[in-house]
Amino acid sequence: MLNRTLHYMIVARILLLGAVLCATWPGGVAMAEDTTVTIMAQYRQDVPVIYDGAAADEPTLDPQIASDSASIGAIEGLYEGLTDFDPSNNQIIPRMAVSWETSNDGLTWTFNLRNDVMWYQYNPPTDTAQAMRPVVAGDFQYAIQRLCDPRLGSFYGTVFATVLAGCEVVNRTPIDEVTDDLVFGETLQVFVPDDQTLVIKLQYAASYFLSMSAMWSLFPVYREAIEQYGDEWTAPGNMVTHGPFFLKESIRGVGKIYVRNPDFPADLRYGGNIDIVRLTLIEDGGTVFALYLDKQLDKAGIPEAEYEQVLQNPAFQNQIHLQFTTSVYYYGFSYIAPFDNVHIRRAFSAVIDREAFIAQNRSGRDLPMIHFTPPGIAHAPPINEVGVGFDPEYARAEMAAAGYPNCEGFPPIQIVTFQGAESWGAFLAAAAEEYLGCDGTLFEIDALEFATLLDAIHPNTTPDNRPEIWTLGWAADYPDAHNYVHDVLACTVANQMPRICTEVDDLIEKATGETDYLVRNDLYRQIEEAFFGYGGEFPIAPVLLGIAHYLAQPWLTGPFETRVFGLSGIDPFSIDTAAKLAARGQ
Repeated sequence: MLNRTLHYMIVARILLLGAVLCATWPGGVAMAEDTTVTIMAQYRQDVPVIYDGAAADEPTLDPQIASDSASIGAIEGLYEGLTDFDPSNNQIIPRMAVSWETSNDGLTWTFNLRNDVMWYQYNPPTDTAQAMRPVVAGDFQYAIQRLCDPRLGSFYGTVFATVLAGCEVVNRTPIDEVTDDLVFGETLQVFVPDDQTLVIKLQYAASYFLSMSAMWSLFPVYREAIEQYGDEWTAPGNMVTHGPFFLKESIRGVGKIYVRNPDFPADLRYGGNIDIVRLTLIEDGGTVFALYLDKQLDKAGIPEAEYEQVLQNPAFQNQIHLQFTTSVYYYGFSYIAPFDNVHIRRAFSAVIDREAFIAQNRSGRDLPMIHFTPPGIAHAPPINEVGVGFDPEYARAEMAAAGYPNCEGFPPIQIVTFQGAESWGAFLAAAAEEYLGCDGTLFEIDALEFATLLDAIHPNTTPDNRPEIWTLGWAADYPDAHNYVHDVLACTVANQMPRICTEVDDLIEKATGETDYLVRNDLYRQIEEAFFGYGGEFPIAPVLLGIAHYLAQPWLTGPFETRVFGLSGIDPFSIDTAAKLAARGQ
């Protein structure tokens, strides 16, 4: 995820969504495909269960476009996928697909779908939802076709293009040559034998494809609404969704309200009791923390300035939650002068004392990383056994090899960070000054809203408008090394550097199609070495593996420690409303 990608203050799938209203169907209603029914919502109790949270504004609610955690978190509450990761153990479980089979060669996957999930168009002013028709296999097919269409400009379209048979042909066709016949014809090898059967053919036997089937990029979308409303199809009132929640209100820069879909199948719910989610859009961690202390929020991160005090305060001991994530934070390098020179990228990575960085900027709470794929992900090399790490002597030699001994003649550099990470930019600038001899005034440090940061480093952003260095992180979309070194760094995806193909991409392609587990282990170790070892390419400088520490009010309960992959909704969580109101003096 620039999220999973690429993510604002990336944690592995932050809590986002919940719901409000419950309804009952009249007895004996049979749903035909051309039948529409309006449901009226009713409160399940006199005092609805409300989750109060803070979030960043999501750039999009389009499943095929989304590539950041704010968008993904919302989307995963509005739609449902083929599979999901169980919130208790992160194992793949059925969702819209009740079962699946693979061919003997591993190239063809057949998903058998349930037939009892409906599309609804929710009307915010009236709190009613109109049932349109059942979700069918053709909706998945249409979504995948959109994903592969280069005219949509999806980052994950370039990722799936290397996996799905025919997707690469469509996705790499010049936009001015793309036709609807190409996109929606039979070039893409995704077929629908009937409404409950989806057949997906792969380019190679990808051992990790089942875990990719849980990704939001494959969520079905309602074609009729997209064709009717165009660019406004995701607006409240226009959206047609089928997931556990509806979007009731969205005021950009202010807040969001999500409400429960009362007809979502009970066996697809995760057991929580929340009826309403009210999200205030706040990007300042200090403000979020203050609201939490005032008991206005149910969950909050711990600001760096407050971290030690919170840990030492007995009042917080039962509210602190720890989660080992898959989030690797890094400095990214744009391949523009002077960082189009590999020696410069090596030098700037080697001046980062990661342990000092974590001590100064993260209160010592994380683990240093000198390669990309973290522990717990299949085929990851042992942590910090591959890579250069902190080596000032090597860094100075690389600067000299680049033609800038003691940083003489080095040009001004812009470092952009996501909001709250300004100190990260200052740390790197200070390291370059101390170990490379650079003048500290060469570095301009800017903190950007997350959506603005993503725009600044988009592959299509011109060199004149790109920062030389930026901060970001990556959390796993699925638990395989392919999701890191390929989906973020490969030349065949819309990478943010953007880098061109080198010999390491040949290794990535070889690892992609390899089926032997031990051989894949060795290949991905070679890939990490080619990127981050002595003589490596260093498209990014990995810094740390995030360990999430956050606070949850005593009245909020749920699978805090195990919610790593998949659905980021609040459906598994519960609130003791009486305790919450009492704490607020209500």
